[in-house]
Amino acid sequence: MQKKIPQRQCMGCRERKPKRELIRIVRGTDGTVSVDFGGKMNGRGAYICPNPECLRKVQRSKALERSLETPIPEEVYDRLVREMEAASRG
Repeated sequence: MQKKIPQRQCMGCRERKPKRELIRIVRGTDGTVSVDFGGKMNGRGAYICPNPECLRKVQRSKALERSLETPIPEEVYDRLVREMEAASRG
């Protein structure tokens, strides 16, 4: 019997994709917001595709801020942009 693959919805394009293909942004129990590439950190999480267009949509609509119920620091968006650029290069 095949194992069920967990699905999550991207906050940008709203498509459901396998959890492993998405980047998780998490608001920890102490209120800090960070990028969780392992998918194991405690706290409330939201997912986004590793696609710069999805990131732009999320920034414009403030979907992450609503989902995580806290302001998102600019450093988090900067780190996401750097990670997406690095992934596209190689």
